[in-house]
Amino acid sequence: MSLTNEIIQQTLSQKFSPKVENFHVEHGMLAFEVKKEASFEIVKFLKEDNEMNFNFLTDVCGIHYPDYDQERQFCVVYHLHNWFSNVRIRIKVFLPANNPEVDSLVSLYAGANWQERETYDFYGIKFKNHPQLKRILNMDEMESFPMRKEFPLEDQGRTDKDDRFFGRTGSNC
Repeated sequence: MSLTNEIIQQTLSQKFSPKVENFHVEHGMLAFEVKKEASFEIVKFLKEDNEMNFNFLTDVCGIHYPDYDQERQFCVVYHLHNWFSNVRIRIKVFLPANNPEVDSLVSLYAGANWQERETYDFYGIKFKNHPQLKRILNMDEMESFPMRKEFPLEDQGRTDKDDRFFGRTGSNC
C-alpha cells in the first residue's frame, strides 16, 4: 500500500488528536501544526513507525510573526522526507514570545544539530536537550537575534556609508 497524505493525516489524527491540527495540502505536500509539548513524540513516531518511515529531516527553520498572538509569535518548521515512498511533509510548531523553546530532535536526526543551532542563532528559539546549543554563524558576544522582525535592517550609526552611492539622496528617498 502506498503512503498518501490522506493516510498520514488519518493516522496522526487517530493517534495524536488533539495534539495535531490544521491539516492542509500545499503544492502536494501535507502540512500541519503540532502542539509544542508533543512535537518530539510525534516526530519520533513519524520516523520510527514502519508505515510512516520519515527517515530524513530535510530542514529545520524558524519564523517570527510579531503581529500574531503572544502564544504564537515564533514558529519552528520541520520538513521530513520518506525516501522509500518519496513523500514529504511540513510540520509547524508555534511557540510563545516569552519563552520560544521546543524539544531538540538531535537524538532522532543527527542532522538537526546544525539546523537547530542556526535557528537559535538567528531567532533565539531554544531547543531543549540540544548537545551544544550555541551560535553557529554570528559572534558569541552578539546579544540580538538578526532574523527577528524587531532587528534593524541597517545600522543607523554607520559613518562609512554614503547614501549617494545607494540611490538614497534628496527626493529619491
